[in-house]
Amino acid sequence: MTTMTLRCIDDTLAQGLKELARSQGISLNALALRLIREATGVDKRKRTLVHHDLDTLAGTWGKDEEAFLKTTHSLETLDEEMWN
Repeated sequence: MTTMTLRCIDDTLAQGLKELARSQGISLNALALRLIREATGVDKRKRTLVHHDLDTLAGTWGKDEEAFLKTTHSLETLDEEMWN
């Protein structure tokens, strides 16, 4: 195996790499190797998507909002006979 040294890593990049490694629970070396392997195509990037809220899971209203509301409008009506 070859050992390489990276030079001129500024403080901002170093801090970002350390935080990323810490958040993933891996060493800085393991992170650097993974990033290099993915960037060079040696390894495919793993599909890991972390959701911090439900927005991306539930989605947002798009062009179908009006049709959905029109279709479900009858569900807002109360059947008085059923509740007496």
